[in-house]
Amino acid sequence: MCPLVLKPKKPLVTTGAHAAGGAVGGETSNLRPYQIEKLAPCMDACPQGTEIRRVLTTIAQAEKYEKPQDEAFDEAWRIIAEKNPLPAVCGRVCPHPCEEKCNRDKKDGSVGINNIERFLGDWGLQRGLKPTFKTEEHYPEKIAVIGSGPAGLSCAYYLARNGYKVTIYEAFPHPGGMLRYGIPAYRLPRDILDAEIERVLDLGVELKTGVVVGKDIPYTGLQAQYDAIFVGIGAHQGVKLRVPGEDVSNVYSGVTFLRLVNMDKPVETGDKVVVIGGGDTAIDAARVALRLGAKVTLLYRRTRNEMPAIEEEIVGAEEEGVVFHFLAAPLEIITEDGKAVAMRCQRMELGEPDASGRRRPVPIPGDEFTIPVTAVIAAVSQEPGWDGLDHLHTGRDWVKADKLGETSIEKTFAGGDVLDLGLVTIALYQGRRAAETIHRRFRGCELSEESKLPVIPADKITLTYYENVLRQECEKLAVEDRFKEPWVEIAKTLPEAAVIAEAKRCMSCGSCFDCGSCWSYCQDNAIIKPLQDGMPYKFKLEFCKGCNKCAENCPCGYLEMK
Repeated sequence: MCPLVLKPKKPLVTTGAHAAGGAVGGETSNLRPYQIEKLAPCMDACPQGTEIRRVLTTIAQAEKYEKPQDEAFDEAWRIIAEKNPLPAVCGRVCPHPCEEKCNRDKKDGSVGINNIERFLGDWGLQRGLKPTFKTEEHYPEKIAVIGSGPAGLSCAYYLARNGYKVTIYEAFPHPGGMLRYGIPAYRLPRDILDAEIERVLDLGVELKTGVVVGKDIPYTGLQAQYDAIFVGIGAHQGVKLRVPGEDVSNVYSGVTFLRLVNMDKPVETGDKVVVIGGGDTAIDAARVALRLGAKVTLLYRRTRNEMPAIEEEIVGAEEEGVVFHFLAAPLEIITEDGKAVAMRCQRMELGEPDASGRRRPVPIPGDEFTIPVTAVIAAVSQEPGWDGLDHLHTGRDWVKADKLGETSIEKTFAGGDVLDLGLVTIALYQGRRAAETIHRRFRGCELSEESKLPVIPADKITLTYYENVLRQECEKLAVEDRFKEPWVEIAKTLPEAAVIAEAKRCMSCGSCFDCGSCWSYCQDNAIIKPLQDGMPYKFKLEFCKGCNKCAENCPCGYLEMK
């Protein structure tokens, strides 16, 4: 059975006649109200298209609809699990672009979507909730997935749920990819990661670790053995600084440093570590180096405003004592006896914007300085390793795939960092999208892109209708306690009461949440309130005079006059 492709919903055709001159007692306007669902901006900003509004309203309206709260949490988890196999992970590491677009941010702060997702992820693990299979069929086609990072796990998850036999090949000793080897445990506890991966494997997915495709097994061997291959290898190789002196043992790339620490391997840091970069890897490396006992300076060639790292992580680094040195770049690493001992740096200033939209750093001639180091961590960028897989990319380009996840190579699909560096949620979406493409190709279903409803902006929401309510925030370990047990998770999951309160802050942008305002303001008895909570309101348009009061007083922008 092929999954349905989402298409824009048509306006709900309401009861009664909709014709000019059809109103009882003479009409004041030819316009009539229509219920037209819009896309909430949080959902539009989510790379996976998670039904955020439905998740939040399911929790928020449980008491109103006399639904046990446990059932509401279970239902909300299942809504998330339809598009996200790793909600407890994403609730911890996603930079939550959904919250940046939340219309409530124009009032009293965005809804804490990420904190609620984290709660639901943990709830699902505690309750032992399992995803459902899409079919009882067991199809004959076999699929190989290379890499057990978020893209590979997502692809395997959806293919297994659709009745396919999937085998994951992972080069490292344990699954998780960059989630395990690139993110510190104080941000993502390993028991959480292990539990969510195990839920994917419980669907019947086979995992083979310590197998390097292209070295231990040729790619052509997989092509001969499997009907389709999904390539989801991560970007585990750091990009060099390209400055003199960097090829010594105490100069690490950001990904190498984090991988060594996460694998409990020895690293040589000393007490004066300099980290170069402004992204998440740089911030993670700096905070990890602190936990290893070093004083840490982070060198970044732009200003704090241009840093691409997650804001909460930057704040965490500031709280913990990382020294930030902005508008500076490395020129040379000074070495003695095969070790880095100092770094010569160049002061910068910001010029015109570059292709990323950020202002380009420009050297200030003659303005240099030198700082002592016992280790240098270069976290400027990273890329996949191509050993044995050179045929997957062309020149300096990475793997190329179309919007459906399909490459030009026979039987080959791809997603995640092998396409381009991106968010975990983007990798999860790309894995799911490739799985859908593979399934549709095998079953002879139509291939099409997902379509979206129009997004409802904040100026179409009656913000004054909603009471001012402060956002619920997670508790965090005090800074002085973070170094007593350095790998213990810093942030705590919201308690149930706080999750419910936070869900109730959702304004249900673009979708009816049964507030009854339209019914209250209609003086013509043109609106029928449903007898059962949660059912749609009905309109008797032959009674409507087109006064527009219902649409004007619909706080969430669901009603339109047409």
